[in-house]
Amino acid sequence: LTERKGDAEMSLDERKLKILQAIITDYIATAEPVGSRTIAKKYDLGVSSATIRNEMSDLEEMGFIIQPHASSGRIPSDLGYRLYVDRMLKQQKLGDEDKKIVNTMINRNVNQIEYLMNETARLISKMTNYTTIFSEPVVKNTTFNKVRFMSLNDKDLMIIIAAEGNVIRNKIVSLHYMPDEDRLYEISRVISDKLHGQIIENIDTALVDQLYNDLNGYDEIVSLLMDFIDEIGKSSGMGKLHFSGTNNILAFPEFSDVEKAKSLFKTLEKTDSLSNLLAENTGKDMQVYIGNETGIEEMKDCSIVTTTYEFGDNITGTIGILGPTRMDYSQVVSVLNSMVENIEGVLTNLDDKKNKDGS
Repeated sequence: LTERKGDAEMSLDERKLKILQAIITDYIATAEPVGSRTIAKKYDLGVSSATIRNEMSDLEEMGFIIQPHASSGRIPSDLGYRLYVDRMLKQQKLGDEDKKIVNTMINRNVNQIEYLMNETARLISKMTNYTTIFSEPVVKNTTFNKVRFMSLNDKDLMIIIAAEGNVIRNKIVSLHYMPDEDRLYEISRVISDKLHGQIIENIDTALVDQLYNDLNGYDEIVSLLMDFIDEIGKSSGMGKLHFSGTNNILAFPEFSDVEKAKSLFKTLEKTDSLSNLLAENTGKDMQVYIGNETGIEEMKDCSIVTTTYEFGDNITGTIGILGPTRMDYSQVVSVLNSMVENIEGVLTNLDDKKNKDGS
């Protein structure tokens, strides 16, 4: 397949490339198959409809475009989109409205990475009208800062752990006996004093034994806390996935079929396959998965563009945009690049502010 693709690309002259680009540009905008007359009228290629028609036949034979119906025009294939993304894509400049949205996020008083990512995802969905996917930040060598316990009722307790880098983790657990608020505060103070500055992955049994001794009678809380800390310590690779603007998918004619849309939503809910796909992006380079390249049958009509953000040496996360294969790749790449740059800038400002306040 790779050899055939390479041979096909080598045989594409400038005219064929321009016609392919015109087909992709028009189909992205209209979602309608593109005919030779449309290209001749809308794009100044300096050749007749008959010549364009012949070139389109060649492009179809090479596998870059397909004809969905006998009497219709052509639409790009996954291979055509791949060639477009790899060789013809030009990054757009953000428009004034999009710049305003980005500046709003930058200037907002954000003090947690999780909140920042939720807000970023919401804004990306608004800017692109696609679906945003982002992972919870993965923290390596996580430094414990403090813990807080919040009683939700007479049996459910929320454990809130704050780690270095403004990373917050929480979990709801059930207790057989719920201490009062003053006692919960005292328990959290003892634990925070004991564990502050410890690398979560390296908390040893001797330190845990000290907690059990210092908090005699509250073994259940200590045990549940340590289970949660163990979960955090073992979490690596891809963090839990979150979505924003999922319903945007329904606006595209590709997913007007109810059963098709349901199948896609179920796939997104499971997230396992998607997590594995996004975990492949371990560097800073942007990755584009087109149609069948995702390896997920239910997403064969979708494309995903992903990139990673980093903060220091320990915190990484993934953010991506999901849309139909005819997504506006140029816009998507521009928005993602801009957002990641600003995410990292906000995180740096947060860290600078924390260090200044702490000094």
